[in-house]
Amino acid sequence: MRLLIMGRPGAGKGTQAFNIKNYYNIPHISTGDMFRDAIKNGTDLGKLAKSYMDKGALVPDEVTIGIVRERLQADDVKNGFLLDGFPRNVSQAEALDNILSENNVKLDAVLDVNVEPQILINRIVGRRICKNCGATFHVEFNKPKKDGICDNCGSPLVQRADDTVETAGSRLKVYDDSTAPVLAYYQKQDLLKTVNGDQAVDKVFEDIKNVLAK
Repeated sequence: MRLLIMGRPGAGKGTQAFNIKNYYNIPHISTGDMFRDAIKNGTDLGKLAKSYMDKGALVPDEVTIGIVRERLQADDVKNGFLLDGFPRNVSQAEALDNILSENNVKLDAVLDVNVEPQILINRIVGRRICKNCGATFHVEFNKPKKDGICDNCGSPLVQRADDTVETAGSRLKVYDDSTAPVLAYYQKQDLLKTVNGDQAVDKVFEDIKNVLAK
């Protein structure tokens, strides 16, 4: 199974990626993990990526694509993979097609965990994080037993500085502007499978399994 997973910030993509990885026994490859591995292993592309990251600059497409190409040649992806965080634009999607073609493989599906923006803004704005252990709660959907206090360690819960309506709205707009063309690209290839992410976690995963079974 060779898959991509996509979804707006806060849609629960990370949770579903974890479920897919375990159920189908395929490696979950995120852009962040690829960068960290390339930097840790001291590859030429890893060093180049680090030079941009150290300056706080975006890593150029050609460097990102090169790191993806290296990763998809590793032994552990021979029987499949779940790619997360790449491609972020159509030129990266076209590059991915070329990389897979070089390896004589094709994508089986592109999963889009879809949740409407207003629902996501409510999710993000209501999120509370434990200052000590990092546990996540929500003022509406996952309330702590005692208001403002972590169930696990008793430390105060805080709202992250970027979990505001304005910031959440900006992040969602950036995602939609860059990713909508990518979804259309895969729709044309009949690979796009949209799953309703505004459900219980288990129900979302059941829907994903049903889509992939077809």
